[in-house]
Amino acid sequence: MAFGPERKTMTRTQAQQADIDVGLRSYMTRVYNYMSLALVMTGLVAFGVSQSPTILNAIYGTPLKWVVMLAPLGMVFFLSARIARIKATTGQMLFWAFACLMGLSLSYIFIAYTGASVTRVFFITAGAFAGLSLVGYTTKKDLSGMGTFLIMGVIGLVIAMVVNMFIESSMLQLGISVLGVLIFAGLTAYDTQKIKLMYAEADGSETSEKKAIMGALTLYLDFLNMFIFLLHIFGAARE
Repeated sequence: MAFGPERKTMTRTQAQQADIDVGLRSYMTRVYNYMSLALVMTGLVAFGVSQSPTILNAIYGTPLKWVVMLAPLGMVFFLSARIARIKATTGQMLFWAFACLMGLSLSYIFIAYTGASVTRVFFITAGAFAGLSLVGYTTKKDLSGMGTFLIMGVIGLVIAMVVNMFIESSMLQLGISVLGVLIFAGLTAYDTQKIKLMYAEADGSETSEKKAIMGALTLYLDFLNMFIFLLHIFGAARE
């Protein structure tokens, strides 16, 4: 008789854990679905624009190129600052708009690199991202200590890229690309674990949806940056 209440407690605990596991899987699936769809939208817009000399000239032949280049960055800051105050549906629309703007700003890759090399590097990135994200999702090790180091690495990358805009060193560019791949590889695992932990903080379906959108945005940026740096290393330039 003494074991009866213990059995009930254990059963209740196991049931609660099962609910968390099911909810977490559903939440992470939304994150990955949002991210994947955003990447598809970016790719389609980038490829479509690259096939239109008129649109390319309108963007890159005028000051509009600065708007196209800087608007996505502005939207990232806006979403990060306002996501708690806006509706989840508004956050979704802004996220899709951001993905399309990124497509406009990345249309140049289909002109600078061969289609075969872009495709090859994309699948290399997808394989690496999947493995790294799986590590971040399944590992029991706390990766939070990596965060500060990796963010400092991103800041260093930005500074090095600005410097290289003036000195135009191919060796420095190679070094930047290699470090960029390593930093965003680490961020993929780190951010996946952070997004997983964010699920426990959600206090309702609306909050959970907003966190899924921001999680998708974070992983989208990790994937895209890793892809671009790998493209700098392995992409075949057009003649």
